[in-house]
Amino acid sequence: MDSRTRPSAPARFFTGVGYFWRGFGFWGKRPSLMALGAVPALVVGLLVVGAIVALGFFVDDIVLWLTPFAESWEVPVRDTMRFAAGVAIVMATLLLMVVTFTAVTLTVGDPIYERIWLRAERDLGSFTGPVELPFWAGIRRAMASGLRLVGFTVVAGILVFLLGLIPIAGTVLGPVCGWIVGGWAIARELLSRPMDARDISRRTERAMRAADRPLVLGFGLMVYALFLIPFAAIVAMPAAVVGSTMLFRRVARPFEIRPENRE
Repeated sequence: MDSRTRPSAPARFFTGVGYFWRGFGFWGKRPSLMALGAVPALVVGLLVVGAIVALGFFVDDIVLWLTPFAESWEVPVRDTMRFAAGVAIVMATLLLMVVTFTAVTLTVGDPIYERIWLRAERDLGSFTGPVELPFWAGIRRAMASGLRLVGFTVVAGILVFLLGLIPIAGTVLGPVCGWIVGGWAIARELLSRPMDARDISRRTERAMRAADRPLVLGFGLMVYALFLIPFAAIVAMPAAVVGSTMLFRRVARPFEIRPENRE
């Protein structure tokens, strides 16, 4: 697309947000299939909520364990520092929990989400079926993708925690950084299914996401925000799978990868 006619970055960002909400339209078209897709999200979501509740009970103890050096500080300084540490722990944990929820739910419910994705592809048209990889090649690709996601999220969680320790500013920087990093990670994970189905290389995948970061980020941030709400996440997960299928077709256009094609 000519740069003179390309929409502005904010416009593309909100277009990405819109792809997520368009995915919700599938609840009206395929309610039974989408309800089935909510089951894995419900099971994993209950475990995640339990972990967050447990964190709430122990966060003070964790803060004390992490900050023994502050015991001799002046009370106002010590309390401010420990409050910031508590917020940082919560923000880093939420990032890890949301991304973990996404990865585990997609893994546990893989057969269901594959059906939802395939139905969305066929409803959108011009898709002849996924590329069949050899069994072990598929396993290696899935494991590599999972390890990259875990490594990326752990590093990001540490960064969010450290940012959260900055007095005053950290209470804003930590959550914002967590939202951006988490949203990008979730968008990348959700886009991997339609990309893998077409046997697109990792290098091309990265190029496709980077070609329109505002679009991809808008989608990911909206998904991340909904996934922070436990019961909303249950109905949002299958919608996110459908939305990411639509989003893929948009990011694939400049690369001349048509819906029915492999790379």
